[in-house]
This record gives sequence, C-alpha cells and structure tokens, in this order.
Amino acid sequence: MYLRKLELKDASLMIEWMHDKNVTGKLRTDFASKTLQDAENFIRLSWADKNNINLAISSDEDEYMGTVSLKHIENGSAEFAITVRSEAMGKGYSWFGMKSIIEKAFNELCLDSVYWCVAKDNVRAVRFYDKHNFHEVVDVPQRVMNRYEGINGLKWYSVLRGDDFSTRDAVAGCKVIHIKTIPTVNAGELSFFEATHEIPFEIKRIYYISKVPEGVRRGFHAHKTLKQLLFCPYGKIQLILENNNGREEIELSDPSIGVVIDSPTWREMLWIQKDSVLCVAASDYYEPSDYIRSKEEFNSFLNHDQSSKEQIDD
Repeated sequence: MYLRKLELKDASLMIEWMHDKNVTGKLRTDFASKTLQDAENFIRLSWADKNNINLAISSDEDEYMGTVSLKHIENGSAEFAITVRSEAMGKGYSWFGMKSIIEKAFNELCLDSVYWCVAKDNVRAVRFYDKHNFHEVVDVPQRVMNRYEGINGLKWYSVLRGDDFSTRDAVAGCKVIHIKTIPTVNAGELSFFEATHEIPFEIKRIYYISKVPEGVRRGFHAHKTLKQLLFCPYGKIQLILENNNGREEIELSDPSIGVVIDSPTWREMLWIQKDSVLCVAASDYYEPSDYIRSKEEFNSFLNHDQSSKEQIDD
C-alpha cells in the first residue's frame, strides 16, 4: 500500500464510501447528496490546492481504498482527516494512511503540529486514538473552533513534531521488546536475541511465514501454554491480539521490535505489505493439542482459566 495523487478513476470508489452509512454515519458532512461529478470536481481541485493536501490511499494493485488529508495548512500546523472504504476497514489502510501523512507533515512540510477531532460517541475512533497515546487537546485555538461552530461533543487530538506515536510498551498486556541491534556504517545492522536473556523462555522451535499477498489474514488461533516471540524482519504486518486485557493491534515493521506472547492470547496477523516475513520463536515443539482454533472455545478457555485463578486467590 502507498499514498499517491488522487486520480479521476478514483471517483466511482470515492462515491461508494460517500454513500455508505457504515463509513459516514459519524461524519458531519452530508456525503449522501454527493454525485460522481462532485467527486471528480474534488479530485481536479486537489491537484492545484496549495492550502490542503488530499491523497489517495492505494493498494499495491493501485486500487483506491480511501482519502487522507492535511487541511488548513497554516502557521506551522494542519488538520488531519481520513476516510476509507468499508472494503479497506480492518486491513491496515487507516493506520498506514495516518502514519504516512503525519510523517509527510513533519519531514516534508516541516510542520510543528497536526490536529484533528472526532465525535466523542465514535467509540471505535476514540479507542484507537487513545490507544496510540495521541495528545488530547483542551485549549483549541479559536480560529479552529470557528470551523466547528454549533457542533458539540467533539474530542480533539494532536501530535507534535518529535513525538514517537508508534512506540508501545505492551499490546493487550503482551510485552513489546526491543531486540538488540548493532549497526555498522554502510553495512546494515545485526539484530539478535538469546533465550532466557532477552526473552523469558527457552527456545525449542523457530519458524517463519513468507510469500503472503497483501491484505491476507492469518492466525485465528491461540495457545494454552506455548510462549512465543513474534517479529517482522521484512515488510509490514499488523498483529491483532485479544485476551483478558482486551483487543489491541500493533504494526510490526521494524526488525528490532518484537512482541512476547506468554499467556493465552487469540492472535490474527494481517499482511499490510505483500511478501512481508513473520518470524516466531517458540518455547516448545509443535503440539496440536496446545492449539485453540475456535473463538468460542478460546472465550470458554479464558473464562475457565479466570475462574480457576479466582478460586486459588480465595
């Protein structure tokens, strides 16, 4: 997936999400009244717009998946906005588009801050932004508030130049580790980890998954006792984890970042970039009986495990 200039061929797919209530239900603009001509006009205007940047989020096959924007670029700041098609939801396009446009704001446009707002009752969006530790803004400049006059129930966020908004210590309670890495000038990097030192278990098995097309999901299972370290030495993979701590996701795209799963956790892996590689170091040999492949069985297992712990505590 990548960002590119909007093209007229995107208009029909743009209208698709504009007329999709699942996409626009929490948005304040009346997109349902928009026509194909409106979409084409918006695209043409975007080509010469100096105060706003509107880009297409595209799949590797160059299919339009959504629009990401920096609006009202002035005084070292800009307002962020993003919308993706239903087809693109849950496949990593939203996070990719957001991260890419924010990096563009700081690295290419040299802005100091990027801000945006979301309806407080948009629970999914609020949870997403809170999870990534974006700043909640209380003192919003009046010139910005004037654009939203008469609209209540908004929650404002910002990210500042220098913020590392992708750094996480844990995901769904599973520890995020930094794999030791030694850089060599003009000769790349060497990364390594050792059993019982960097990771809290002996390693009995290592495997990797490769040659997976973009947009494919794998996983859909949990383990009863197996402990694992997951990392991505090449490409971009979204790791979705769910356990008693909730359901969260993290992008694996840095070879020096890994996630340790040492308790029963349902996992799904989404290939954001084709041919990405997922490596796994496991605490035991392959044992089919340790797998939980049904979500219903997993939930029952968690409930039983929690009940057993409570009885022990009593």
